Order: sequence, then C-alpha cells, then structure tokens
Amino acid sequence: MFSDTHFHFKMMTKERGVDGVKVLTDMVRRSCFFGLDTGTRAGDLEDRKLAVQECIDAMTDTELAQKARDFMHYTVGIWPDVDSIKDRTNQMNILRQSVTPDIIAIGECGIDHHWNPAGEDGRCEEDFDEQVYRGERELFEAQIELARELQLPVIVHSRDAFEDTLDCIKNISYDNGIIHCYSYGIEEARAFLDRGWYIALGGGITYTKKSKMEQMEELIRYIPKDRLLTETDAPYLAPVPFRGQANSPVLVEHVFNFISHVRKVSIEELNQTIDQNIAKLFGL
Repeated sequence: MFSDTHFHFKMMTKERGVDGVKVLTDMVRRSCFFGLDTGTRAGDLEDRKLAVQECIDAMTDTELAQKARDFMHYTVGIWPDVDSIKDRTNQMNILRQSVTPDIIAIGECGIDHHWNPAGEDGRCEEDFDEQVYRGERELFEAQIELARELQLPVIVHSRDAFEDTLDCIKNISYDNGIIHCYSYGIEEARAFLDRGWYIALGGGITYTKKSKMEQMEELIRYIPKDRLLTETDAPYLAPVPFRGQANSPVLVEHVFNFISHVRKVSIEELNQTIDQNIAKLFGL
C-alpha cells in the first residue's frame, strides 16, 4: 500500500542493524507499489544491489521474493561530500560508467550548506572555501546534465541552500525530478513547482516545532495533488513516534498518516495519488 521514493537500503541494513528481510517482507505484505534505493556515492550501485539481493534471497516465500524484486528500483548519484567535490571529474567518470539500463533516476545530488561538524556528515563551513563552493555547484550541475542526456529524473538534495540549488537548476535548464526531503517554505516550493518539480515529504514533517506547525500544515496543503510524493530517507529521519531510531521504508506509513490528516483525504486516496505520481515521473 505505501510507496517509498527514497531510502538507502545498504546503510539501513549493514550499518544500522535493521533486518532487511523483514523490511522487504513487510513492504510486500503491505502491497508496496514502489521502493527506490537511492545512490550517494559514484561507485556504490553494485554493493547496494547486492545488499537488497541478499535479503531477497533469504526470503523463504518465493512469491513474496519475486514481488520484492518487482517493486525495487535504483538510482546512481553523488552526494556532495567534500572529498567527492574535490575529486568531481574522476567521480563523474565513475558515475557515468556505473549507469545501467535499469537505473531510473540520477541522484541524490545537490547542494548542502547545513553546518554540523558533530553530525554524521561532519560538514564544516571552513571546508567550503571559494574553490569547494564552486566545485559543489559544478558537481551538481554535471549530474543534472547527465540526467538530461539520459532523459532521467533527478533526485535533488537541498539543505540550507535554496538559492544555489535553484540557480544550478536554472543554469542547466532541465526540470525533471524530485526535491527530496523538502525543508523549505511555500515561496521556495512555488519556485520549484513552477518549474515542474515534484516535492517529496519525509519523516521530518511529523516533528515540526509547535511554533512552525501552522506553516508546515500550510505547505502540505499547498503542494498540488499531482506534484506530491512521500519518502523515508531511511536510515535517517524516522517519523514520530520512532524519532531517533533507525528509519525503515515500512515507517513511511506514518508520513502518509500525517499528510492524510492535514490534507483531509483518506489514506486510500493519498496512496492512489502518490502511486500515480510515481508512475508518471518514472515512466512505470
């Protein structure tokens, strides 16, 4: 029933101790229409596919295992860490070589200016001198260009970097994909939506501060029905009541529940909307 447009299966299973077999089994039993395992490193596709395949192979019910194979899809992309930015020419060559016919999008890729040295991504503002700042934009634009060449959607990561993100998109002028894990307001959403982008909402919407909840609800109602997507970004951003734990695609149900309540639509109607949007965007 619940589709997930963005998660990292290998990190979720290998690094977080999540039972991948159970996750895939639960997704099948919930009649999941779509699961998207998203790339973050230039050469990570084979390892990610292997992690999924090992879990599918361990499923004892062959019918359920086949259904899991059918709804799983993959992207390739380079998340803008400092090392990849500095090595962007080589990383883009590796990325191009990793593209296979079954890849359905490029990403996640984008711009991140959230400074949190103590966090998992360890981003420090002092690392982003002028050269790294420009290199980050070049790496993002190169991936948008690759997506245009392949006529594939782009999964865009944008955090504390709205203006740079939009500027890069405008420079390449290819508007096809998702602003994933959306974290801006209505005016920024309008800028992306006017260019044809989809907006994906994840677990973060369920623990918005009370002082900002009204604005969040306005945003959720504002996104047009035909441009709305949901995601988990597993293993990160677990929704309430699982905040702080390892996230899983199964928990996207709580994102659906939150959106359903705010938009005053049934879960069944929201599911149909999300699945239709997924099918249109990815040509399924």
